Amino acid sequence: MSTNRRETLKIIGAIGATCAFPYASDELYGQHVHVAGQAVEFGPPVFFKANEFAMVSRVADLIIPATDSPGALLARVPSYIDLVVSRNVEHQSVYRQGLAWLESQRFMELTEAQQIAILEPLCAAADEGRAANAGEIFFRAIKNMTADGYYTSKAGLATELGFTGGAVLAQFPSCEVPEH
Repeated sequence: MSTNRRETLKIIGAIGATCAFPYASDELYGQHVHVAGQAVEFGPPVFFKANEFAMVSRVADLIIPATDSPGALLARVPSYIDLVVSRNVEHQSVYRQGLAWLESQRFMELTEAQQIAILEPLCAAADEGRAANAGEIFFRAIKNMTADGYYTSKAGLATELGFTGGAVLAQFPSCEVPEH
């Protein structure tokens, strides 16, 4: 993934963090009190079948792969998506139809290059704000949810973006404006 694409995902995540989410805010990593060394535990998938969860995991990994920072898999984004989708009937339909479409493409049997070739037009449709078929609608949903899940996880929020949490300031720092 190029630096420009990674930067774009950071922006999407930052925008998503300030916008309305399709799920309860108490599910966001940044909304929880975390104790150092305490891991967040995810169980087996709640909504997805094993083969569907494998496809969700693969697509999320292709959207935000591990680089010099953790990717979607290390951030447990697939489990996050499973949790959110399990609580939203509209998302369930989108994901079921989209995953069935991916399965019809024999997605999991393809090489990485072939998988990317299938996802690139879906990504273009999502970026252009158009989504006409089950694959495009699904990809727009999973791309947004992957970015939301990643940039509200410890890996995305703290490790990649460097957010250290809210700090209490005794006073606001002054703003130095250069003279023109």
